[in-house]
Amino acid sequence: MPRIPYQSDADAGPRDMVETIRARRGGRLLNLDRMLLHSPPYALAWNGFLGTVRNGLALPAKLRELAICVVAVANRADYEFHHHAPELAAAGATEAQLAALAVPDAALADNALFDDAERATIRLALEMTREVQVGDATFKAAAHALADEQHLVELVGVIACYNMVSRFLVALEVQPE
Repeated sequence: MPRIPYQSDADAGPRDMVETIRARRGGRLLNLDRMLLHSPPYALAWNGFLGTVRNGLALPAKLRELAICVVAVANRADYEFHHHAPELAAAGATEAQLAALAVPDAALADNALFDDAERATIRLALEMTREVQVGDATFKAAAHALADEQHLVELVGVIACYNMVSRFLVALEVQPE
């Protein structure tokens, strides 16, 4: 059970904001939304920002979702992994890649399963999540593996953003639907 009860449909508001969130979610509210709606200003800002992070960046979807899934596993954010593993699969990840993420350090060492850009993404996500500071070798590997500086900035931003998301989910014990 979550630490704070989810907002019910009857209590969620303001209505126009709730409808905007529903539209982004394909017509429904997720448990995350129901938790965020305890603070309408926070929910509004969150949905605008996360909507851009999810749908408005040049970073390839596979690298974005790989980074999100690695952060989720590293932070034990089951909700985050539950929602993003299917997105990673839709972006081209194999079942073997998804399974390997259960142990991200082993995935990082698997040259046959993950290419250079994917391994650089895993390494950067793990280092940013665990250590916050990023070593030069990790940063250089990511810079070398990505198309340009925009992709690098976006990848760092995605990892930072989803560390925020996972910490919110874990602290409030938000459960998958």
